[in-house]
Amino acid sequence: MQGLFFETDTGVRYVLRGLVLLIGFWTAWRTGKAVAEGWDNYPTVIVYTLLLAIVMRFLHYALFQGPFISPFFYVIDVVLLLVFSTIGFRVFRTRQMVNNYYWLYERTSAFSWKKKD
Repeated sequence: MQGLFFETDTGVRYVLRGLVLLIGFWTAWRTGKAVAEGWDNYPTVIVYTLLLAIVMRFLHYALFQGPFISPFFYVIDVVLLLVFSTIGFRVFRTRQMVNNYYWLYERTSAFSWKKKD
């Protein structure tokens, strides 16, 4: 992408990298939410996040000539994406439990619920 927009497009690269990161984080959050909507368990979130991290590695490789097969960067991607997918999963699962079983559970935080007294 060198010279695509300007002679040196480092500013454009920073904007595109930020956009790719935002899309990745949003996709991870939506992945967690989708797993919760399907009433699947948390290990499914982990499997989908591992696959999403491979896609993110490929995007960094294809768009920015970053390393594709790098265990260090893959682990970083997995950890960051797992944070967002876990948040999406827990927030939506809490909403499901409190709304669908309102006579049994009450919300204690955005990420948890408890039995009503």
